[in-house]
Amino acid sequence: MSATHPEKVPLPARIRLRRSSDTPFVAAAVFVGLVVTMPLMALVWLALSGTSENWAHLAGTILPEASWTTLLLMAGIAVTAGSMGVVTAWLVATFEFPGRRVFSWALVLPLAVPTYIAAYCFVEFLHFAGPVQGTIRALFGYQTSREYWFPDIRSLWGAVLILSSVLYPYVFLTVRMVFLMQGRKAGDVARTLGASQASIFLRILLPLARPAIAIGVTLALMEAVNDIGAVEFLGVRTLTFAVYSTWLNRGDLYGATQIALLMLVVIVFLVAVERFARRRQRFTLGRADRPVPGSERLGGGKAALAWLACLMPILLGFGIPFAVLADYAVERLDQLADPQLWRALEHTVVLAGTTGLVTIVASFFLAYGVRLTGSRRLILLTRFAVLGYAVPGTVLAIGILIPLAGFDNWVDAHMRATFNVSTGLLLSGSGFAIVYACFVRFMAMGHGSLESGFGKVSPHLDMAARTLGRTPGATMIEVLLPLMRPALLTAFLIVFVDATKELSATILLRPFDFETLATFVYQQTSRSAFEEGAVAALLIVLVGMLPVAILNRSILAETARS
Repeated sequence: MSATHPEKVPLPARIRLRRSSDTPFVAAAVFVGLVVTMPLMALVWLALSGTSENWAHLAGTILPEASWTTLLLMAGIAVTAGSMGVVTAWLVATFEFPGRRVFSWALVLPLAVPTYIAAYCFVEFLHFAGPVQGTIRALFGYQTSREYWFPDIRSLWGAVLILSSVLYPYVFLTVRMVFLMQGRKAGDVARTLGASQASIFLRILLPLARPAIAIGVTLALMEAVNDIGAVEFLGVRTLTFAVYSTWLNRGDLYGATQIALLMLVVIVFLVAVERFARRRQRFTLGRADRPVPGSERLGGGKAALAWLACLMPILLGFGIPFAVLADYAVERLDQLADPQLWRALEHTVVLAGTTGLVTIVASFFLAYGVRLTGSRRLILLTRFAVLGYAVPGTVLAIGILIPLAGFDNWVDAHMRATFNVSTGLLLSGSGFAIVYACFVRFMAMGHGSLESGFGKVSPHLDMAARTLGRTPGATMIEVLLPLMRPALLTAFLIVFVDATKELSATILLRPFDFETLATFVYQQTSRSAFEEGAVAALLIVLVGMLPVAILNRSILAETARS
């Protein structure tokens, strides 16, 4: 290979064999891509088809401050959540210390806590009447808040801390897998050359884990950018808040969708910059040695520091919200007799389960289509299809309503003209719209897991099956699906957990008298106080805990087999 003309490395998942039997799978992938991108295209069309009378006011007063606040929030979360996830993943994957086995699964628990519930709980916990300030006054004899200084959690730094505390598991899960799958070879070689653990971590493990860190941080940032409940409650005026304010307070839907489109452009730019920065990097993980977590034993002060470093994220992201919710829920156990609460739980599980199944099936066909063809157009369609995660939920709901309402109106007009029968709202007035919105929103989660899973399956297996006469369908059933079961389970569980927490799109798209646990909490909170929705909020956390535990076990098992 010439130094001046390097060999072009093909996409690792590209299959060179092309047959007419590929066509149904490629068509299915294109269909899935178009279905997912249709609401996004509807938003683009809506943003470009109208003009906002408030743009001068928005551009002069609101957008500069909201943009700056959003960038600071994203930077803070990238650093804080990234540090939490990387350091804890390194500790539980590399060292042996008291509590490591418990921490290896407990560090994932904050994933079950919705951001808006975490914000409510932190404010209650750190409020003047909360346990922290109450203890301070009792210890030092203070009577009023004027006698001492206490940081205000309802601030930008508070939003960074709270959101990072519940979003760092995205980084932890992706990075821990890389650290475990690298085995001990890289570290052992570096240690024989005299490198310290700090040097190995900074100069070897971090560069190798950079793609995983980028994926985890990107997911955390996209979730943070989409959040409205937490930032609104904390008084942080981000671009997402500007979207809601422009639409709901000023009645300017065009302006709201244009701001959302601006946010989408920013997200695309950041992702493109990161991908471009590592475009020539290639990482391969050997399968020769079984990963050995916790291989080096820590003792004394180092063990105590590792224990504390792993405990603090769990306390912040899960311990505080769970304690506050449990305290309020104990006093309101009579709500467990409310049939509406149990109907909301049933709706939540059914919707989350349906969304998970639809998402993994669609993600599989999309990823398999790219694997079969390596088509750059299909890859571009896929990249656009996963951007729904960065669109505010309510704005995405508008993008969902536009094509669904158009379809419903067309069917109704046709049935009226032909049979003199009105069909009403078939899709836009049913649970289908909620599943569709969640499917578009969480496509990034499902596709990311399956894309990663396909990346671990050598394309040579596909080629061998095809040369032995297997069709793409037979190859998929006999070869790929058995190997992809861990990735499919991971994708389903991640989507299921996120769907149980979805609020903003559900509020707008739900049928009449249809509640999920998230909307039940919202209704209770809006009518009185947050504590009245504590039982439902605790159920959301409990419903999410089991899939999170299964997800963690599945990832560890998959890593051990790699």
